[in-house]
Amino acid sequence: MTTQSPGLFIAFEGGDGAGKSTQTAELAEALESQGLTVLRTREPGGTPIGEKLRSLVLDHGHGHIDAHTEALIFAASRAAHAGQVIRPALERGEIVLTDRYIDSSVAYQGAGRGLGTDAVREINEWATSGLQPHLTVLLDVDPEVGRRRRTAGDAAEDRLESEADEFHSRIRAAFLNLADAHPEKYLVLPAHLPVKELSARILERVESLLPLSGSVAR
Repeated sequence: MTTQSPGLFIAFEGGDGAGKSTQTAELAEALESQGLTVLRTREPGGTPIGEKLRSLVLDHGHGHIDAHTEALIFAASRAAHAGQVIRPALERGEIVLTDRYIDSSVAYQGAGRGLGTDAVREINEWATSGLQPHLTVLLDVDPEVGRRRRTAGDAAEDRLESEADEFHSRIRAAFLNLADAHPEKYLVLPAHLPVKELSARILERVESLLPLSGSVAR
């Protein structure tokens, strides 16, 4: 199911250290330079309750969080995000760019934690009332490369980032499987490409979708 709202919904996915935040910012700047109205957001987070849940599930020091609880925290944050932020923006005709969406839960909790990709997807589709992106940009990163990137300059890893490379390898495989199953809905790019090359290829694909968004706000 895809949104029937007049806006355009783009999700950025990939392992930790793939460069999603950078590319989201690059795309937002490029689209805004064309006079388009862009909402840039992230998951978990995007709402006051979502940001509190983000801290709870990603920060160290909250004690043990079992896989089922983790999956439900992400789904709760996403429910608020979809209902309070994403869907209203799409109905206003805006372009929504989110750093992570449902695929992250399918990959991290479904495959990484072993809860089952179908079960996790079903929970999140219910939480979002079936709201799906028009396009998912998947930045494919090798787990070792991702770790080097996110620890550069002695940066601290969050609770999920600090998991072993085997965990991140399962996540990478899950993302690629999702893209392989519906290639028309994905743009898969190697995360090691230069920033400007990636941003140019992403912009080209997104611009091809703009007519589909109808009255994208200006």
